[in-house]
Amino acid sequence: MASPTQITASTCCYCGVGCGVLIEHDGERILGVAGDPSHPANFGKLCSKGSTLHLTGDLDARGLYPQLRLGKALARSRTDWDSAMDHAATVFAETIREHGPDSVAFYISGQLLTEDYYAFNKLARALVGTHNIDSNSRLCMSSAVVGYKRSLGADAPPCSYSDIELSDCLLIAGSNMAYAHPVLFRRLEEAKTRRPDMKVIVIDPRRTDTCDLADLHLAILPGTDVALFHGILHVLLWEGWIDRAYIDAHTEGFEALKALVRDYTPAAVAEICGIDCQALQACAQWIGQAPSFLSLWCMGLNQSTAGTAKNSALINLHLATGQIGKPGAGPFSLTGQPNAMGGRETGSLSNLLPGHREVGNADHRTEIAAYWGIDALPETPGLSAIELFDAVHDGRIKALWIACTNPAQSLPDQNKVHAALVACPFVVVQEAFFTTETCHYADLLLPAASWGEKEGTVTNSERRVSHVRRAVPAPAEARPDWSITCDFARRLEKLLRPGLPSLFDFHDSEALFEEYKHLTSKRDLDLSGLSYALLDDQGPQQWPFPAGALSGCERLYANGHFPTTSGRAQFLAEPYRAAKERREARYSLTLNTGRLRDQWHGMSRTGTAPQLFGHAQGPVLELHPDELRRRRLVDGDLVKLRSRRGSLILPVQADDSIRPGQAWLPMHWGNRFLRGLGTNVLTLPAFDPLSKQPELKHAGVEVDRVDLPWQFFALIEGQVQSRFEALRPLFEGFAYASLTPTGRERPALLIRAASAVAPEPQLLAQIDRLLDLDQGPVLAYDDPRRTIGKRVRIEHGRIVSIRLAGETAASEWLKGLWQEGRADAELRRWLLAPLSAPPGNVASSKVGRTLCNCLNVSESAICTGIAQGLDLDGLKQTLKCGTSCGSCVPEIKRLLAQQPTAVNA
Repeated sequence: MASPTQITASTCCYCGVGCGVLIEHDGERILGVAGDPSHPANFGKLCSKGSTLHLTGDLDARGLYPQLRLGKALARSRTDWDSAMDHAATVFAETIREHGPDSVAFYISGQLLTEDYYAFNKLARALVGTHNIDSNSRLCMSSAVVGYKRSLGADAPPCSYSDIELSDCLLIAGSNMAYAHPVLFRRLEEAKTRRPDMKVIVIDPRRTDTCDLADLHLAILPGTDVALFHGILHVLLWEGWIDRAYIDAHTEGFEALKALVRDYTPAAVAEICGIDCQALQACAQWIGQAPSFLSLWCMGLNQSTAGTAKNSALINLHLATGQIGKPGAGPFSLTGQPNAMGGRETGSLSNLLPGHREVGNADHRTEIAAYWGIDALPETPGLSAIELFDAVHDGRIKALWIACTNPAQSLPDQNKVHAALVACPFVVVQEAFFTTETCHYADLLLPAASWGEKEGTVTNSERRVSHVRRAVPAPAEARPDWSITCDFARRLEKLLRPGLPSLFDFHDSEALFEEYKHLTSKRDLDLSGLSYALLDDQGPQQWPFPAGALSGCERLYANGHFPTTSGRAQFLAEPYRAAKERREARYSLTLNTGRLRDQWHGMSRTGTAPQLFGHAQGPVLELHPDELRRRRLVDGDLVKLRSRRGSLILPVQADDSIRPGQAWLPMHWGNRFLRGLGTNVLTLPAFDPLSKQPELKHAGVEVDRVDLPWQFFALIEGQVQSRFEALRPLFEGFAYASLTPTGRERPALLIRAASAVAPEPQLLAQIDRLLDLDQGPVLAYDDPRRTIGKRVRIEHGRIVSIRLAGETAASEWLKGLWQEGRADAELRRWLLAPLSAPPGNVASSKVGRTLCNCLNVSESAICTGIAQGLDLDGLKQTLKCGTSCGSCVPEIKRLLAQQPTAVNA
């Protein structure tokens, strides 16, 4: 008998918006997901990623049991938890005794819950005695952390999401908000519709979907943000659009900044940034004359060797105009990960301690040591992410524990990262998905619980703490992260401090929260008044929320007092400095990286849902059409994209949303989906000197044509993850290979590959066996002289598997036939013909992108509707596109704009 359906309120596990979700389940399996109308972050809205959460997490990709190998040359084998934990504790203890506590390190994640974070911090600092603990939040938010602390005195975003609706002038810098934070972007769209006089300014080298909403798009040259912000301040000063009374009453350092920006004239800044003087003047005027001014920013500012300078230069504009601490105003960083804020709060960067304390502050170390009941915390600073993996590479770190993150995809300079993981004597990976690139290097692989399977708290971008509730048990032997960490810590204690009371006697996640929260008491982030019971009773709350409080604080600094030594905010006067890698003859293009609409980070979760590949079906490099013409390339050509650190082979396509001289590549592709270690084989490990955040957004690259005449195409439906694992290693010898899920109703694996010469027949035969094309109802054609071979398997009157080798002209229309479920008698005689389209007497099948992922509406269907005279409302009513998360609306509007005569007919 089926269990009754239940609903559990929880939160989304993707971006820092922190949307509330309602999980539908039967106590064992997650059946569906919907937005939580009562959650103040999203009021029931979800993006394409959040609304498909129940479709992700294929068990074939999950870790189910611990796996251990006892030598680098050996394969891992299943083990039990006791053996796994005892082995890990023994290796760590021996390493610490022989080489010292700084010979081990922990690399953790903004996707952990706050309680998980706290357990890891206490493990590293109180038990092991090292500050070598850093988070992948170093890659996304550490420049914002330093920017807030230097300018305002504390790492505390002062705004709330409600300010988006209240602002008169809103500036978005270095963020494709429409893709990265879609639910917030919907709020902005609705506010703009209600108040058309609201000014929206977007600063981005690319013309993104976010720019479609903008009144002004400043397409600055990559990396020139500091010059732009100084130029805006120059105009504000010249025109008298500053708040001198606020500056005098609440700030310090303005005269030095004023002297600096004197040289950043509109003409000089326009030349540096590659923009029009009039556009700069308009931007400054809107900011200077607006009753309220709000700025939103993300990775375009943070992922830079000048990241902290960019943050501070933007905050300068708010301080100079008095636009902080009031409705609709303030500098508001948009957090990249679901709990990067919780990590910052618990001290989960190598330079931080719990409660927004500093490792370098002796009083702070003493406070934490006393609270934990230990003699002292170590004085030696810890290593940040890039430094940490450098230390792994050169042998200083000999035991590395990685949790809930995938550095073998996400860190820059991947060749060096992979070499470091190979060289490290002992690597532990604590992960829900055993398919990530990093798992390949684990000596001990520990299965962790994932979304919907564990309990704790997260803090979103507006300082709002939500209770994450468990809906279903974790599969097989997977455990919550805090439980794994504390189990290991208790075993390590017995080896390092035998006979002493345990520091890790926590029976559940709530016990961890209750211990941690008091470390925030009377500090800027005070959340000592919160509890699981209060969050359940009153809903998510913003900090500060001290003991005895009745509600949280919607916005900070309304009284003009800041948590600095003087109580005043600080202006920072730092000059513009060019990015580390400039364009030159050998590397004439500047590479920018960013997000796809429906994917998340390294795709360990979203990559298990074929539905999320409908909008962008595989890795593609985008260049301006002029760059393609200059290189005599056309859409779909394979090119070698190279930097000083490595190279990739992948297809290219024209995109006039970027300037000549620039290139754009999504950040998500790793070695699992794209042979060659993925996007970050190209990116730069140089980092900001203060935040230690690497320059992932700017690298010098070059594009070269490659000649790979032997082409390969395959598609097979069903058992996507298990087929993926079996097939991916067989394509390591190809120059180019891309493997991605596809399909909606019938999930499938799509493979494209190319080589200079045909592979050995034995390899093709092995591939055919895994594609179910070696026997049964298979149509086959072979031309050994031309090394061409084709296979199509038909079951129950439809195609279920395809393989084209040596010649792939028919790949798209065969894929279309598979998608439509067609393989009738009239078509069969043409299935293996060398045709890019079927003959004239057979209806052509065209495979288009899925433009509306929520309602499964293709681009071709929308174009047909437009040709029939439908406007946006008509398309919504007829096709339902754009009526769920709304992420497809900007693209639909562009299609409408391209065909005005059809719409007006």
